[in-house]
Amino acid sequence: MNYPYIIIDDDQESVLKTQAIADGFSELVFLASANNYTEGLNLILELTPKLIFLEIDPTDKKSNLSLTLINELFRYLKVIPKIIITTSKKDLAFESIQYEVADYILKPIQRIDLVKSILKLEKSIGEDEVFTFHNPVSEGALQSISEPKPIPVAEQSNSNIDQHLIICIKSYGDYRYIDAKDICYFQADNNSTDIHLNSGEMITAFKTLKHFEGILSYPFIRIHNSHIVNRNYISRIHTGNAVCYIKNSAIKLPFSKSYKANIDLIIAEFAKGNYLEI
Repeated sequence: MNYPYIIIDDDQESVLKTQAIADGFSELVFLASANNYTEGLNLILELTPKLIFLEIDPTDKKSNLSLTLINELFRYLKVIPKIIITTSKKDLAFESIQYEVADYILKPIQRIDLVKSILKLEKSIGEDEVFTFHNPVSEGALQSISEPKPIPVAEQSNSNIDQHLIICIKSYGDYRYIDAKDICYFQADNNSTDIHLNSGEMITAFKTLKHFEGILSYPFIRIHNSHIVNRNYISRIHTGNAVCYIKNSAIKLPFSKSYKANIDLIIAEFAKGNYLEI
């Protein structure tokens, strides 16, 4: 599911930082940015994004950025984009909730903050039938649709095909294709990374673990300075011993305190599914 988004923030450096983190998520498609109220409103009406990152306590008060922008959207749009507030102040959170924003993230934004926000969006939109998402690259336009339109049979069969991410490890004319769903975990090895597959095979890529952290999104989650794990291959989490167990193997991956928030996220995600705790 794609989320075409725009950033509205009076601080251009902050815009670039937000975009840099968002670019690490395949779900997020950058459209444009604006530095003040008027430009932001015009971009929203012209591009009809599905997601907006909005600063409401600007450094430059002349930018007029505030929650009143959300009120203005109701004058023109039947469907209001999902809005994530990005600001450095905590005391505006309660007021923002009154505007039913999708999330409230404190600056500086961390990658895990966006992971959590995307998961919330996917959950809420899955329950909200008034949204239909389109790929702006393939369609060349973005539209909000209040009622789902019937899809021809031929299109339905194509849309049901599970398009897995394919990772190509290229080295001196050798192209090695890996289905991302077959990857159990990544392990750092100095300036290279060992990719461990569910078949037991290990493939080395001459990229750092940080590189993979930047380009991969959920279910791949950083849990240690040396490990990124595919959440779908975790069979057990022992918080006392600070280890994750990998399915159908004796492998135990350590997680560090600095990534404990990611472990908590994984535990919470397991509990959201068809789940029974005994």
